[in-house]
Amino acid sequence: VTMNNWIDDVSAIVDGWYGGEEGGNAIADALFGDYNPAGRLPITFPQSVGQAPLYYSTKPSGRGYDYVSMSGKPLFAFGYGLSYTTFSYTNLQISPRQSSGTDTVTVSFDLQNSGSRAGDEVAQCYFHDLVRSVIRPMKELKAFQRVTLQPGEKKSIAFRFSRKDLAFYNRDMQLTVEPGATRVMIGGSSEESRLEGEFVIVR
Repeated sequence: VTMNNWIDDVSAIVDGWYGGEEGGNAIADALFGDYNPAGRLPITFPQSVGQAPLYYSTKPSGRGYDYVSMSGKPLFAFGYGLSYTTFSYTNLQISPRQSSGTDTVTVSFDLQNSGSRAGDEVAQCYFHDLVRSVIRPMKELKAFQRVTLQPGEKKSIAFRFSRKDLAFYNRDMQLTVEPGATRVMIGGSSEESRLEGEFVIVR
């Protein structure tokens, strides 16, 4: 379904997926404001069929033809979703900044409901290995947490990553942790990076 012809004329789209017997009531509650939705897309919506396949974790390649006049930016990104309130992200902390690859890396930040209504935010943490022996994803979803916040309320969120979370398969198909820098991106979707930092694995 191509939405480009009318997408700018609407404030929001409700994607009901498979709502079951109570799906109609759930959609009505969201439309009339009785419930503040917090669903997030498990897929990426391209702008047109010419962008397909399109993934949040890789850059589009091999489609740089002259007749293609669009960027690689999706219409709706993986992890995207609307709310009747707003959220702010602050105070990113990464500990330790230098890791041996065997200790736990903790990523923490403050999440606040900066709007006037109670709501849920799905805080998402993505990694990007800057230099490795094999090509790694541009972004890789490593953790997420759904957080309920009242207006003005702030909570501290922490994600902890073990050696298993930092490992990947090398050319010899061996699970390994390699030295190098990793960028950490925190936000409400794969396209929305509110906080960024780095840690380094050393030997």
